[in-house]
Amino acid sequence: VQLQASGGGLVQAGGSLRLSCVASGRTFSNYAISWFRQAPGKEREFVAAIDWSGGITSYADSAKGRFTISRINANTVYLVMNSLKPEDTGVYICAAKAGTGTKYTRYDYSGQGTQVTVSS
Repeated sequence: VQLQASGGGLVQAGGSLRLSCVASGRTFSNYAISWFRQAPGKEREFVAAIDWSGGITSYADSAKGRFTISRINANTVYLVMNSLKPEDTGVYICAAKAGTGTKYTRYDYSGQGTQVTVSS
């Protein structure tokens, strides 16, 4: 089982990126997917989550109004990030947890992550 995050890069403040999380090795139809970010010297921070159906989402306050999480199919989740700020810089990691909720404290699977760098 693998979760592959991609779509990161270097962008100027105010710009946009679309991150993808693609799961493989099994069907994730019963799994919630979350995005986290890890900045140097900081703890891992929750960014956004989506439930198994794609109908319920949850966002960190820092992401509300700027980021949108969506579920394309059972194994693919996007995170569209607009109006990016330098403080959004970090490694973005997706994680999956079996269940009917959205945000969890522990996850069953997580991936390597993709680097997002926002320049001022």
